[in-house]
Amino acid sequence: MKQNGQSHAADIEWLHALVGDWQVIADLSFADLVLWISDGKNGFVAAGHARPSSAATVFYRDITGKPVEKAWSQLVAKAFKTGKSVELGELDKYQGMPARLSAVPVFRRLNAKSGPDITPSPIAVVTKHINLGDAAAPTKTRISLTALGDKLLNMVVDGNYPVASEQSTPRRGTPRVNDGLLHIDAEGLVLFSSPNGISAFQKLGVDGELEGRSLIEVTDKLNKDRRNVDEGLPMVVSGRVAWRADIEGNSAALSVRSIPIFENQKNTGAILLCRDVTELRRQERELVTKDATIREIHHRVKNNLQTVASLLRIQGRRSKSPETLEALGDAERRVAAIAVVHDSLSEGLAQDVNFDEVFDRIIALVGELAAGYNAKVTNLRIGKFGRLPSEIATPLAVVITELVTNAYEHGLANKTGHLTVTATRKSKKLFITIADDGVGIEPGKIQSGLGTQIVTTLAEGELRGKIDFKSDKTGGTTVALEVPIA
Repeated sequence: MKQNGQSHAADIEWLHALVGDWQVIADLSFADLVLWISDGKNGFVAAGHARPSSAATVFYRDITGKPVEKAWSQLVAKAFKTGKSVELGELDKYQGMPARLSAVPVFRRLNAKSGPDITPSPIAVVTKHINLGDAAAPTKTRISLTALGDKLLNMVVDGNYPVASEQSTPRRGTPRVNDGLLHIDAEGLVLFSSPNGISAFQKLGVDGELEGRSLIEVTDKLNKDRRNVDEGLPMVVSGRVAWRADIEGNSAALSVRSIPIFENQKNTGAILLCRDVTELRRQERELVTKDATIREIHHRVKNNLQTVASLLRIQGRRSKSPETLEALGDAERRVAAIAVVHDSLSEGLAQDVNFDEVFDRIIALVGELAAGYNAKVTNLRIGKFGRLPSEIATPLAVVITELVTNAYEHGLANKTGHLTVTATRKSKKLFITIADDGVGIEPGKIQSGLGTQIVTTLAEGELRGKIDFKSDKTGGTTVALEVPIA
């Protein structure tokens, strides 16, 4: 069947969503799942493969990208052509491994809500391979999980899986089938609970069996005296939506994911996957506390550095010696440049900074020097520094402060000129050039000043980079800095 580009793109997006969430089906079915798409030549090629974590796999190696086996081709073609689920009537053997094989067609829903509107023909086929060589004896849990896996595969045929309205929080601890499972009906009553599911709720303080009880009432009792309750929890435990929520109680935390079950376009219940995330949530709280502490430390360091800069400025105003005044002014600017970096670090959780913002603040910080030296300077930045870790940002801020200050003080004093700073990131390195069109520096005096010595020491020591000063007879000075940022 021919498709327009929009439908083809929608099919691909749907299949990506299916493959992204079909591990649940593989685990429930105790089977390998393989996604087959048409190769355009009356054949099929494997576009995805999921192994069960609950049983032995049929395939030792991933078969994604391989053409369909001859023994399976008729079965896959029949499911694709008829749009109905089919089973192989005889025992299948793959590389000597006995297996039970079936195929289900994949239909895509044409709208976000459940309903009869699906693609007129299948967009792919999923085969289910159950390893019979390692099949365990049937138990209540295994029979119940297999039945739920079949329900989800039927939803694949009906275009109801993956759930189009699914929402997932970015927090760690996504529940899996083996972590714990509950099956509830449309009224929220627990029809089945796996042993791990029972254990998970017992850690919250729930006594006795869960089967036959209303999960909504159980969770309401847990949250009776709690102030902070996940607002999505009632919708999750009722199985109405495909969301995730947390339940807390008895100093434990449980992450619960709901997968609504649709049969004949009617919501008949849900699968609830639950996982004990007590330790994960504790670690997350510790990280939040740690991040807040680090931000507070950076804030206090920034305040202390600003206080030191103010003391240097006050001391400079009382000094009668021009040399002392200049030295204190230089020290003040160096301290203030480091304070700018700590100020940026105190504003976010990450221990890196947007150095483009830091650079702009440095230019504003030392810009007043231009007027002091009767220089009319036009500043220009080309390119972007990007985000840099604090161990690079701090010494680099001092280096740039020194180089810009030197340009104002020595190259552009009593002149009208330009200062151009170029930043380029390439091959895990940061390349910076600072160029002015001032009077230049005599070759023998390029590294004789204290400021230049500080810059060289920081560039080659702290930053583990390279620095090069160039100044010719035509005037102007260019400083090239190379800093590894890997």
